Amino acid sequence: MSDRFVVLSGCSGGGKSTLLAELAARGHSVVEEPGRRLVKAELEGGGEALPWIDGAAFARRTIEIALADRLAARRRPGRVFFDRGLVDAASALEHLTGEPALKRYAARRRYHRRVFLAPPWPQIYVTDAERRHPFEAGLAEFERLRLVYPALGYEVILLPRVTVSERAEFVLAALSG
Repeated sequence: MSDRFVVLSGCSGGGKSTLLAELAARGHSVVEEPGRRLVKAELEGGGEALPWIDGAAFARRTIEIALADRLAARRRPGRVFFDRGLVDAASALEHLTGEPALKRYAARRRYHRRVFLAPPWPQIYVTDAERRHPFEAGLAEFERLRLVYPALGYEVILLPRVTVSERAEFVLAALSG
């Protein structure tokens, strides 16, 4: 397990990327969400590894990106905060195909024991070019991840629905204790 690698996961549109930006502004190393980076690249290049076209291909490619992110993060000093990561991608692939992706990819490649989940927050949820799914799909994903992380031995901590600054303080305090 890497106590330096901290995952921010949870409901799509729950404020994870905003929190990640706040942590970066405070000087912490961050890794942007693999799925959003892949969607952007696929849209720009006319690819089809998109969740609304080929969900399994999207999940497989996201796993590849998450694995590369972990390798690159090993060279960074201090804590590294991940907007989603390997567990999220492997969980999606397993959900879509039934392949034992969690066991294959995520069981041995650990993150900090405390994982922070952004709860559903319909008041801030918006769709865009890279997030086209309805809120209900994000809610279903949240429920799946809420069960997956503890099953892998992680302690799940729900992020409070407060300002981004207060959320950052909450995360940093939880990691200190």
